[in-house]
Amino acid sequence: MARIKRAVSAKKKRRTVMSRAKGYYGASSRTYKAAKEQVQHSLQYQYRDRRAKKREIRSLWITRINAAARVNGLSYSQFMHGLKLAGIELDRKILSQMAYEDIESFNELAAVAKKALEA
Repeated sequence: MARIKRAVSAKKKRRTVMSRAKGYYGASSRTYKAAKEQVQHSLQYQYRDRRAKKREIRSLWITRINAAARVNGLSYSQFMHGLKLAGIELDRKILSQMAYEDIESFNELAAVAKKALEA
């Protein structure tokens, strides 16, 4: 079997790792062994946090909706249930934007939700 020389590809691999490790603290940005380990961890954190970000944003939406609903005398769950009974299908992102930017129309929605709960 023929001998395989890896100089070019190995150097490219190491260069990629070291370029990704730029800006890391201490040996993590200087030595290949430490940089490789840190880059692997960083990629894992990146993957994990892309998913966690979605959870955090949804949680923020719910907090905003809850705060605006309580101003109108409803809890978050009562407000959402009232909207469902009224047949209003707006997602949490839109409701959050309304609560944050357009409180008058949110108050109208809260009144509709309250009316649907009473009926």
